[in-house]
Amino acid sequence: MTTRPRRRHPTGRGAIRRAPRPPARRPARRPTRRPRGRIARRRARERALTRLVLAALTLGAVVAAARAYPVTTLVLGILATAAATLFFLARTGRLRLPGPTRPHQDVTHTLAAYHHMTGPQFEHAVADLARRDPAVRTATVSGGANDRGLDVLVVLHDGRRIAVQCKRYAEGNRVGAPAIYTANGTYRAYHRCDHAVIVTTSRFTRDAELANASLPEPLRLIDGRGLARWVGGGHPPWGT
Repeated sequence: MTTRPRRRHPTGRGAIRRAPRPPARRPARRPTRRPRGRIARRRARERALTRLVLAALTLGAVVAAARAYPVTTLVLGILATAAATLFFLARTGRLRLPGPTRPHQDVTHTLAAYHHMTGPQFEHAVADLARRDPAVRTATVSGGANDRGLDVLVVLHDGRRIAVQCKRYAEGNRVGAPAIYTANGTYRAYHRCDHAVIVTTSRFTRDAELANASLPEPLRLIDGRGLARWVGGGHPPWGT
């Protein structure tokens, strides 16, 4: 029986060397983490202990102050208790603390907002603006196709009736003299008003100003600048 001779791997220069196998890596051992519940409970205990220490220090300071200055400490304690009670009632909505009174403001509080309105919207905005005056009893919008120069009727508490005509015009479109003649011819005879006001977001022409100045009782003309002053808290047209 013949046996095959073992093949010996060549060890010379031309021999092929196999790369050694890398040692097997052991899985890294993760550090054990503490449960989150334990950490949360530990932090809660630390916070509670801190609060307890602060409360004890505060109580000790109050007791020392009460022994040294009993009257002053009593007064300060009463004031602090009253302030805390008011704060609690105001926070819970059971008490409304008095504050600075502010005039009524709506979305039409800038002149730019008036320019983006329609005609009826501008009339209602002027009526809302008139209601801000304490002297005004009612301000009713009565504009329409046949309003005869009356868009808003303002009635004051003293009985005077004011006919307000609203002209929402662009900056380049000015109110002319015909609007002056129309308002002047109807506010007394037709609407039985005592005064008449024309409010515009634009300006009045020179002819309109001359026509108004020639009237026995000139109308009150409010241009864009006057409207901005009125919105900003200035006097209403019937108050000057």
